[in-house]
Amino acid sequence: MELRHLRYFSVLAEELHFGRAAERLHMAQPPLSQRIRDLERELGIRLFDRTRHGVQLTEAGALLLEHVRPVLCGVETAREAMRRIRPGEAGALRVGVPPDTAPVVLSTLTATFAHRVPDVLLDLHELTTDEQLSRLREGELDAGVVRHPADTVGLESGPVARRELGVVLPQGHPAAGADRVRLRDLNGSPLVIFPRAMAPRLYDHMLTVCRDEGFLPGSIRHARNPNFVHGLVLAGRGIHLNESPASALPEGLAWRPLEGAVLAWLTSVVWVPSRHNETISAFTESVYEGLERAGHRTEADGDRGVRER
Repeated sequence: MELRHLRYFSVLAEELHFGRAAERLHMAQPPLSQRIRDLERELGIRLFDRTRHGVQLTEAGALLLEHVRPVLCGVETAREAMRRIRPGEAGALRVGVPPDTAPVVLSTLTATFAHRVPDVLLDLHELTTDEQLSRLREGELDAGVVRHPADTVGLESGPVARRELGVVLPQGHPAAGADRVRLRDLNGSPLVIFPRAMAPRLYDHMLTVCRDEGFLPGSIRHARNPNFVHGLVLAGRGIHLNESPASALPEGLAWRPLEGAVLAWLTSVVWVPSRHNETISAFTESVYEGLERAGHRTEADGDRGVRER
C-alpha cells in the first residue's frame, strides 16, 4: 500500500467525483481510476460504489478513510517539521563571521541578504574559524565565513576570496620607508599575531611562510583586538601582518604592502552539504559581494594561492 494511493483515495472520498478529484491531484482521470482499482484489489474489498449518478463511499471505504486521515495528517506534519529545521526555514539563518571582519563587509552582506531574502533574519555570530567549524559540525550554525588553511573535511565551501597582506609597523621602523617590504627585512622584529587557538592551521601556515621568507620573529605576542594590536605596535612591542586598513591608522603607525604578495587572507563561505539550500546560497552571494567591496578578489575554487607548502 503506497502513500500516494492513500492520498488519491482520500481526495476522491472528499470529492466523490473522479473528474474533480483528478483535477485536485493534477492528474488525468483514467490513471486515477486505475490507482483506485489497484488499491481495492490490494485490500480485497470495494471502497466506492460507482453508478451513473456518481460515486459513493462503501462502508469499508468510510472505515478506511477514518484510518487514512490521521496518517496523511501525520505525514504532512513531519514534512513541515523537516522544512522548518532546514537553514532559514524557521525564520533565521545562523551564521558565523571572523572577529576582524571589516565593517564594509558586514554592512554589505547584511543589506544584500536582506534584499535577497527579506523574510529571513540573519543571526550573526562573531566567531573564530575553529569555533565556526565546530559549531557547523554540531548543527549550531547554518553557514560560516572562515579563513584558510582550515580543516573543512566533511563541509562544502564556496570559492576562495583573496586579500593580500601587508605589515603594520611604527613609522620609525627601518622598513617603514620602503614602498614594499620584504619579509626578510623584518627579521628579528617581534611579531604581534592572533592567538593560535583562533585558527591553528592558518597560524602555523603564516609562521612557516615568514620563516621560509627569512623572517624569524624575535618574539611573538598574541592579541585579537585591533586597538590592543595597534597599541602594542605603537609601543614598539612588535609588527603586525594584516590587510590594508579600512580607516586611518593611529598616528605613529604605517602600513606597507609585502613584496611578492607572499601572504593573504583566504576566505570562503562553508556549510554542511546536506543542509545547503537557496537561503544559504543567498548568504554566500551576499558575503562575496561584501568581500569584493572590501578589496578581496575571488579565486578559482580550490586555488589556495598563498604558497601553501
